[in-house]
Amino acid sequence: MRLDPGDEIHTTIQAVCKKEGVSGAAITSGIGRVRDTDLGYLGDDSIYKRIILKEPHELLSVQGNVSVLDGEPFTHIHIVLSDDNHGVHGGHLFESTTHVVGEFHIRVLEKNVKVPMTRCSVPGSEFKPLTFED
Repeated sequence: MRLDPGDEIHTTIQAVCKKEGVSGAAITSGIGRVRDTDLGYLGDDSIYKRIILKEPHELLSVQGNVSVLDGEPFTHIHIVLSDDNHGVHGGHLFESTTHVVGEFHIRVLEKNVKVPMTRCSVPGSEFKPLTFED
């Protein structure tokens, strides 16, 4: 999949998955250049600790998955970025906008078939854990 300038990573992947009937996939790689990136990690208190990197960064690596939350495609993505001084940042991706281009490889588990991977909410936590159905 190619993302163009202005495309937000999560919403673009989710829209393509919805259009194509993909309910489960592995996001195996991603490269490009992005900006306005909101990333973080889940703290011991079950609340995400976040930073926003407004300036453009080189997108070095992406991995994650596509499952279903409330009947819609849900992406869980982790990224590694490099700033213009080659400093590296990484973590859970909340949002990021394509600055120049984004090239992603997504391995679809099944198309137009319900994959038994879903997400659920946990009271008192921002985390939406992956669950599996029989």
